[in-house]
Amino acid sequence: MAGEEGLLEVEEWLERERRRARTRRKTREDRKVEEYVFDIPTLECLYKLAQRRIITAMGGPVSTGKEAFVFHALSDESVTGMKEIAVKIYKVETSTFDAMHEYIIGDPRFEKIRRDKRSMVFAWTKKEFRNLKRAADAGVRVPNPIAADRNVLVMEFIGVDGVPEPLLREVANDLDDVERIFKDVVSYMRRLYNDARLVHADLSEFNIMAEGYIAGDKIRPVFIDMGQAVLLSHPNAETFLRRDVRNVVTFFRKLGLECSEDEILEMVRNGGRKEAERE
Repeated sequence: MAGEEGLLEVEEWLERERRRARTRRKTREDRKVEEYVFDIPTLECLYKLAQRRIITAMGGPVSTGKEAFVFHALSDESVTGMKEIAVKIYKVETSTFDAMHEYIIGDPRFEKIRRDKRSMVFAWTKKEFRNLKRAADAGVRVPNPIAADRNVLVMEFIGVDGVPEPLLREVANDLDDVERIFKDVVSYMRRLYNDARLVHADLSEFNIMAEGYIAGDKIRPVFIDMGQAVLLSHPNAETFLRRDVRNVVTFFRKLGLECSEDEILEMVRNGGRKEAERE
């Protein structure tokens, strides 16, 4: 299996990371190697997940960002129901999370959290796990969540043999059935709004994966990065919804599809009721 190249048994991977965390070498070359060194509490969290067989082997990062790394990993299929998983590890000390306040403050699920950085990161991890579960339960295609602990989120790996599926923006020129994909995206937005009672709040071609592209199958959009999604009761939910719709419409218009922001807003808000009336 190509994806297993470079994967290490969890105990070996953790020991290597513990050594890095202790030495903290500061040469220019070492900084390149240690850019995803984790603190001891994060490594202990990963160890607990390994003890539960949720993680059995770890590879390198498949996605890096200002706030988190996503690693390809393997799991005990008898425990999680899947062999390939993604391990998303939010940075605690090296990143700023001022933007998190806008999405967490106002969410009744997290009214009592402390305002320090560590508490905010832990709450964000838990929030993404809950949002993924709500979305999946509503029939929205998202990575199925498996576990969340501290700043570590474990979920389904969207890809093949360790290779992640591309983002919509990366394969825009290769999309054959643009109208169908657009309808799928709008349908997921509608389900997210009407059934999960959520607004993604950062939806665009940068946060939608093209599942099936690697295998040459029919492309199925997958919504990712659900940490910032807010409940409809959030004071900025309407503003976020309009921004999501604008981003989606702008992207598909560039691909030659005629669509209106007002029409999509109406479909998202009232689509569930209208479909029920037609039935």
